[in-house]
Amino acid sequence: MANIFIFHGVGGHPKENWFPWLKEQLEKLGHQVFIPQFSTPEDQTLENWMKVLDEYRNHLNENSILIGHSLGVPFALNIIEKYPVQSAFLVAGFTGLADNEFDNGMETFAQHQFDWAKIKANCKKFFVFHSDNDPYIKLEKAEELASNLRVDVILVKGGGHLNEGAGYTRFELLLEKISLSL
Repeated sequence: MANIFIFHGVGGHPKENWFPWLKEQLEKLGHQVFIPQFSTPEDQTLENWMKVLDEYRNHLNENSILIGHSLGVPFALNIIEKYPVQSAFLVAGFTGLADNEFDNGMETFAQHQFDWAKIKANCKKFFVFHSDNDPYIKLEKAEELASNLRVDVILVKGGGHLNEGAGYTRFELLLEKISLSL
């Protein structure tokens, strides 16, 4: 069974959105699921988040699955640049500028040139989920991300930021895609 990591976004925590529900569903299937708590928005830097990840380093391997939401997406990409993993599920994410009020706290994560060749070499399966009405991250950012990864965007109609505020305490489509990829 896989070790699965779920990474929250700005101001996030392990008990929000669809994270607890997804963790429960994946554990029922026999997987080990980790949802680290990262410093946010205070002390929110890639370096600080990587220090937290170091506590889980012995569970991160080529059979691991990464799931990132919002800022968790560029965080997952930074991890994949360093470590091989099985697959990545990128939800409501971006690279570069998000073009919103949170950009100043996200520069170390997203505002640099990613090594797409290395990322694709370290992870063979990518899934990019995005809504057509995300109030924080424009659809064009997901399309750019998907293009860099050479995959299509899995478009969720009317899903907002695919978070609890948009009604997402469960995310059946994500669970389905994870189950099919195993």
